[in-house]
Amino acid sequence: MAKANPAGERSSIIKTASLVALAGNLVLASVKISAGILTDSLAVLGDGIDSSMDVLIAVMALVVSSVIARPADKNHPWGHGRAETVATAMLSLILFFAGAQLILNSAEKLFDFLHRGNSVPAIPEPAALFVTAFSIAGKMVLSWSQYLFGKKADSAMLKANAKNMAGDVITSTGVLIGLGCALFFKIGAIDLVTAILVGVWIIKNSTGIFLSANMELMDGTTADQSYRELFEAVRSVPEAGRPHRTRMRRIAGFWDIDIDIEVDPALTIAEAHAIASRVEAAIKERIDGVFDIMVHVEPAGNVQAEGYGLTEDYIKD
Repeated sequence: MAKANPAGERSSIIKTASLVALAGNLVLASVKISAGILTDSLAVLGDGIDSSMDVLIAVMALVVSSVIARPADKNHPWGHGRAETVATAMLSLILFFAGAQLILNSAEKLFDFLHRGNSVPAIPEPAALFVTAFSIAGKMVLSWSQYLFGKKADSAMLKANAKNMAGDVITSTGVLIGLGCALFFKIGAIDLVTAILVGVWIIKNSTGIFLSANMELMDGTTADQSYRELFEAVRSVPEAGRPHRTRMRRIAGFWDIDIDIEVDPALTIAEAHAIASRVEAAIKERIDGVFDIMVHVEPAGNVQAEGYGLTEDYIKD
């Protein structure tokens, strides 16, 4: 029986998700940009430009899906999975600057209106409301699909894109509220205030996405439960003692694990190796998505000063 290729399966899922996002956002961007021009609505036009950025993100995801499917080579002995993490960080920066630009542009127009007496943009046509409502429905479907794909592939990039599209739903909802208020009260400044609040929301989401991606790039983790499961796995092998210098890092959804254990110094190399193999099997049984495990065997009592890695004391409550 052929051995399953988890990296290839993830790549296929990411590629499918990216094609769905590309097609959906291309339709939404085209409709909103056209409607923004025809209805004289800068808000809808800006929302369409935001969707066009999602088209670029989907293209980036397609490229990443091809990169992470490549096998390990001499320059990348751990494979190419980190390309997804880098892309996620780039996505967060794109979102951050999009939110900041929305805030700056809206604040400038609001300042001109309130302090300089300049006129705000013309009240848009009612048709802009229907286009924005259509956009909200479309983005909700796309966001949910990206979340499901991301959960299935355990892809930080797809999950980040799902959050991005959920943020787009909020953005479009803000645009819808602003348009409705502008049309009902004939006060265009309401739209600008809403746009500023939407921009703050986008920046908040992008910051969270960046911090998560940065944690992985720095080989860090906040997954205390995973460490607990790791030490429990070692304790399930009676011959393995004092697990220490333990390190767990994520590589695009998979775990890379290093751990030291102690064994009876009187054992043969073959016997010690067998214990290490049982420890590996126990870890894989308890922790999903293990990419690689390195178990280093030491003779019991060989305590040395070690400047990195974690022990069981780290995760005790």
